[in-house]
Amino acid sequence: MAAGERIGHVFRGTAIGVAEAVPGISGGTIALVTGVYERLIESAGHLVNAVRFTASDGLRGRGWTRVTHELRQAHWVVLIPLVLGMVPGLLLAARLLEPMLHDYPQQTRGLFFGLVLASILVPIAMVGRRWRGGEVAASLAAAVGAFVLTGLPPASVTPKPVVVLLAAALAVCALALPGVSGSFLLLTLGLYEPTISAVNDRDFGYLAIFAAGMVIGLALFVKTLQWLLDRHRRMTLAVMTGVIVGSLRALWPWQTDDRALQAPGGNVPIVALLVIVGMSLVITMIMVERRRLRRAAGDVADSDPRSGA
Repeated sequence: MAAGERIGHVFRGTAIGVAEAVPGISGGTIALVTGVYERLIESAGHLVNAVRFTASDGLRGRGWTRVTHELRQAHWVVLIPLVLGMVPGLLLAARLLEPMLHDYPQQTRGLFFGLVLASILVPIAMVGRRWRGGEVAASLAAAVGAFVLTGLPPASVTPKPVVVLLAAALAVCALALPGVSGSFLLLTLGLYEPTISAVNDRDFGYLAIFAAGMVIGLALFVKTLQWLLDRHRRMTLAVMTGVIVGSLRALWPWQTDDRALQAPGGNVPIVALLVIVGMSLVITMIMVERRRLRRAAGDVADSDPRSGA
């Protein structure tokens, strides 16, 4: 892999990290837009298998063959740069974007609305031009479900260890599913502010419990999602499309603290401009990614001796 592509993965990771810190935006959606989603899910599946085989084989003296095989199957050239970008992106967003949402909620949600709205193009294109009736129905059902979920008023939950553990498991499932924001689920459960504070204050006790919950969530969810993408790819992508559409409700710029939607009020021109800016950014990312893929495909064709005259 060229150095330029590795640097590109670092920036993709930064975008995913920023998205995960912002309620309403899914890191999975950003991974989907930037073309690394399926490699992330595949790699996560191999890592889950490696942990499972470590317990069943390595620690019981049966050897490490299956563990090393699974570790070799992960896309480390993608994973490592992504993680190197995600960590500072998450920390930066936790420090800077939360005040923006508090001080400029309409403008910030307008920008995010545009980002997510344009990202719907990605799973639609991956499904293909002709959608079957069942795929349309599943997408609509998913959109309604996501719309209802994102309209739930924020809850107030005491951050006990078991609650944090379960919430983290749920939030990391949202990370793996485009359109569902892990931060938004934490906000709905009343754990967003405690989690952001733990990140900013380096509360390693809280963060350790949260990390354990993430591992549990990945182990339970990623293999299922990987199986769905392998066996029912079109239907899974259609459902993802509906989830992204329905989740736009969370980013509607004009809403109350209890998430009741309102008609457009103040700051309409600037909000509309930021929606367009957000859409333009994602469309640009999509175009750059497609150009990179075409160039990569062309390089492979040129290096294939069978393609010569």
